[in-house]
Amino acid sequence: MVKETGYYDTLGVKPTATADEIKKAYRKLALKYHPDKNPDEPEKFKMISQAYEVLSDPKKRDIYDQGGEEAIKGGGSGGDFHNPFDIFDMFFGGGGGSRRGRGPSKGKNVVHQLQVSLEDLYNGTTRKLALSKNVICDKCEGMKDGENIRFAGEGDQEPGLEAGDIIIILDEKPHEVFKRRDIDLVMSLELDLVEALCGLQRTITTLDKRTLVISTIPGEIIKPNDIKCVMNEGMPMHRNPFEKGRLIIKFDVKFPKNIQTERIPSLEKILPTRKEPIIPDGAEEHDLVEFNQEEYQQQRRREAYEDDDEDMPGGQRVQCASH
Repeated sequence: MVKETGYYDTLGVKPTATADEIKKAYRKLALKYHPDKNPDEPEKFKMISQAYEVLSDPKKRDIYDQGGEEAIKGGGSGGDFHNPFDIFDMFFGGGGGSRRGRGPSKGKNVVHQLQVSLEDLYNGTTRKLALSKNVICDKCEGMKDGENIRFAGEGDQEPGLEAGDIIIILDEKPHEVFKRRDIDLVMSLELDLVEALCGLQRTITTLDKRTLVISTIPGEIIKPNDIKCVMNEGMPMHRNPFEKGRLIIKFDVKFPKNIQTERIPSLEKILPTRKEPIIPDGAEEHDLVEFNQEEYQQQRRREAYEDDDEDMPGGQRVQCASH
């Protein structure tokens, strides 16, 4: 059990967070509170950087979990924090070494978060920014959410210093059909029962507006939650756009709500024979009814309340005072 959770709270994660969850939290908050975007809260940016510096290092995180912030800032435990801008640059691929112990060698980087659609990341795109600079993304096919495009020497200029860089951080917008999983694309497809049993033929519009026709093999049955894939129809690989991942399709089968009783014998003739149960003498018969989740939760809450009342001294129930 951790001694304190201040750094975890700063990043908005639980003490059980994985390294990947900590990275995602830092990326989101660092972009939001970077002084270029949020000049009124520099201390917030500093605290976010310190929290990430500790929690991203397994040794420092272990020290913090056992002794809290006091143990981190104590001698010999790595409490001398790095410059928050160095951490930001290293995280987003800036490099360039530490700024501590010497004056800055270049002007500030200009950071811009650019929202892009899955289609943009699939096909490549050109954007004109408020920076009055055309961003030509002709090589960004297959780039990922959070990757950056760097324009060296195009950032802020200061007397006697090398100009900073412009850093474009790609922020992938959610897509209504596809979800990205590395170089694969994942989608869900709902089928009618007749398609699942008797065969299907569907069309899918790709991110570059092509039409794919998918079909099942004659006699093949699609079951609920079955997963199939179309090879080489996922996301293009970065810097190798002719190689693509898979299009992964998760099937959901929609069953009819009811069926006409006179059609049941016809169905039984073509479906596998059902097993007849062995019913012992004296067995009780019951009809199945719909399960009401909301009603069930209300019942559980009532039972919990009654249990609390019975735990009162003398078994007395709580009553409202009357006047």
